[in-house]
Amino acid sequence: MAISKLKKGQIKALKDEYDKLRLGKEALLALLDEVEIPENVYNSNAIENSTLTLKETEKILLELEVSRDISLREVFEAKNLARVISYKKNKVHDGKLDKESILLLHQMLIGGIDDEISGRFRRVGEYVRVGTHIAPLPEQVEKTIDDLLFDYENDYLSYPLDKIANFHLGFETIHPFCDGNGRIGRVLINYQLLQFGFPRIIIRDKEKKDYYQAFSDFRINKTTKTMEKVLLLAVQESLNKRIAYLKGQTIVSLADYVKEHDLSLSSLINAARRQNIPAFREKGIWKIGADFKYV
Repeated sequence: MAISKLKKGQIKALKDEYDKLRLGKEALLALLDEVEIPENVYNSNAIENSTLTLKETEKILLELEVSRDISLREVFEAKNLARVISYKKNKVHDGKLDKESILLLHQMLIGGIDDEISGRFRRVGEYVRVGTHIAPLPEQVEKTIDDLLFDYENDYLSYPLDKIANFHLGFETIHPFCDGNGRIGRVLINYQLLQFGFPRIIIRDKEKKDYYQAFSDFRINKTTKTMEKVLLLAVQESLNKRIAYLKGQTIVSLADYVKEHDLSLSSLINAARRQNIPAFREKGIWKIGADFKYV
């Protein structure tokens, strides 16, 4: 089920404003992207059950000492994912998404953690399941990935977010790797968004219930609607954040905003979650431009 015309119109209005404002402000946008990397790494790894907190992730990426014993694997997972995120952002204009680039990303992600499986698809005898879903046989992986990439590259009619949602659902259903499928899949989402001129998004651990539901809905009911909604809300939030900074607005927490205007915090947080107001999160805290007029 495709994203509605109304929602497409809302995204177009935000993106048009973003495109107009960002001219000549590439340095500011690069800074925003860089600051978001620890939060992106933390959330993507947390979805895969990493025990690292956001603060610990930040310290690891800054090569600072962490106050508790952390497994070497989790340290590598954080550092490797940050490297993959930065690398793919810098390669966004290098051409179409292909199998070789996906394998390279996987080698960068899993290298040093499990070199025997890094940079390659599942082989004969390597079966995986996600919950009750059993992924295609290893012998089928390469062909199904080829088909998925072909369909994506040759789909010239679908709305970008619909197209990306369908690709992500297909990629995770194939589960081509022994490990790292979710993290690579979410990196690819941002690569695809950047190619369409959208900013990167963060799929947050706190909302993984909706994210996981999207896979169940796809596999059981053959619908992409839930994943489209996940991406839609994340893109709106990312655009709202960047527009606020590009306009030079004073950024305040939503909690401070409601105190200033004598409003209900719960009502505004609900509106923020639905992206009915131009609010966004930084380190999990809802914020908004101080000059926003709530009606």
